[in-house]
Amino acid sequence: ETFFKMAKSHLKLGTEFQGRSFDMMVSHTTIVFTRYLILEWERRENNDERSLGGLFYLFADEVMDLDLKTALRQLMTFVLNLLPNKPENNESLSQLQKWIAALPSYIKALFPQLGCES
Repeated sequence: ETFFKMAKSHLKLGTEFQGRSFDMMVSHTTIVFTRYLILEWERRENNDERSLGGLFYLFADEVMDLDLKTALRQLMTFVLNLLPNKPENNESLSQLQKWIAALPSYIKALFPQLGCES
């Protein structure tokens, strides 16, 4: 009962959307329910004294933020090391090579060693 009151009153389940298609109504209801789940999860995390939120803030200053260049480099290295180990992923490797080829030039400049060799 609390769930439906919250969905109708605060998340505008009945009034936010005016579509007539069944698929549109199901999609809207799914979005409203997902918003409720996220809000409820956030409420529980913030009210539960056992959560690790405070611990995160204590150590946040000590964790070094990665700059975009380092994060992209680590991600690309991880993906490229992961794919060749699986021989059945020829299609995935081909898709990755096409994706790398389609990257903007300023991102490609960060990875001169990443070629699209076969």
